[in-house]
Amino acid sequence: MLPQTWVPVPEGSDFPITNLPYGVFRGTNGRRIGVAIGEHVLDLAGVVERGLLDGPSKALRTATLNDFMASGRPQWTRVRERITELLTDESCRGNVEPLLVRQDAVSMCLPFDVADYVDFYSSKHHATNVGKIFRPDAEALLPNWTHLPVGYHGRAGTVVVSGTDIVRPCGQRKAPADETPAYGPSTRLDIEAEVGFVVGVPTLLGERVSTVDFADHVFGVILVNDWSARDIQAWEYVPLGPFLGKSFATSVSPWVVPLAALAEARVAGPRQDPAPLDYLLDAAPWALDLALAVEWNGTVVSRPPFASMYWTPGQQLAHLTVNGASLRTGDLYASGTVSGSAKEERGSFLELSWGGTEPVALAGGVTRTFLEDGDTVTLRAGAPGLDGTRIGFGEVTGTVLPAR
Repeated sequence: MLPQTWVPVPEGSDFPITNLPYGVFRGTNGRRIGVAIGEHVLDLAGVVERGLLDGPSKALRTATLNDFMASGRPQWTRVRERITELLTDESCRGNVEPLLVRQDAVSMCLPFDVADYVDFYSSKHHATNVGKIFRPDAEALLPNWTHLPVGYHGRAGTVVVSGTDIVRPCGQRKAPADETPAYGPSTRLDIEAEVGFVVGVPTLLGERVSTVDFADHVFGVILVNDWSARDIQAWEYVPLGPFLGKSFATSVSPWVVPLAALAEARVAGPRQDPAPLDYLLDAAPWALDLALAVEWNGTVVSRPPFASMYWTPGQQLAHLTVNGASLRTGDLYASGTVSGSAKEERGSFLELSWGGTEPVALAGGVTRTFLEDGDTVTLRAGAPGLDGTRIGFGEVTGTVLPAR
């Protein structure tokens, strides 16, 4: 039976009692770890200070989630159960209610210190579309794509929290008709709607993480916007892949949704042909039924379905570590662009505008192909939760500023 919270939660809220995502907020007492419930944040440092939560008291009184994420799944479970009790037991209300802060009265911070950042390329629809646009005279999918989760390492230092402005990047670019490359601001600035997975429990160098152990290492899920300079990317990515076209900014949502909140959203992934090697076999269904929405200056232009992703997050983690690469607390790995089979399900503007040849209609009769200065992009997502509730992720938003 669904527990009933004494905290008022508006209908349709991203943050019902079945969600309880973690974040870091800045209020009158500085940076504090909190949990979202309805329109409020529960100050977990305050909960600890009042003696209402045993266990990881020190970890929950820091300015990032890293120490708590490193404590492991049994501790995550105990804390989640206790927070649920505090927010549903009427006898706890007198002690807990003063620790609730309205979300609109605080600012949200990057919820964890990012150790490493890896971005995958796991949507078959997206990879096929990009292959057709970038390599029109060749096979859309390269031979390795259906055998392993393709990915690349990004820049952990350029991961920023939602609401951070994005400065238009500069770099080399060369159009097919140009004789030589030129330097300047990107003219084909894009986004990629993605889902990110945050590592809590680390491993030692030389260890591998199997798909069976995915939930023992991954703390939770966030939304990711991997900003992309397509003209810089197209010139530089052969033969070593994305570099400056991807490394200038990656935006993430301020709330980390724990895996436990997504139990009802677990589904089987698409059939994989050919069958993957043994180390990539999913021991349990860890595809997720998440429905994303992409807003461009307030107009919803796409609704990508995460359940259609070819490679699952468990397979991605297994492949990331199969060579013995160690995990660190705070590692972030992203799914790659989420795109479905239909045009209205494409998760990047490169695909929506088909390489800039098909303008996208926005409100007020405005059209766009790629991002212009002053444009704002917002990503949202929802998933089925326990007893018919909806699990939300908040939003990840960013506004483009002119190049410096």
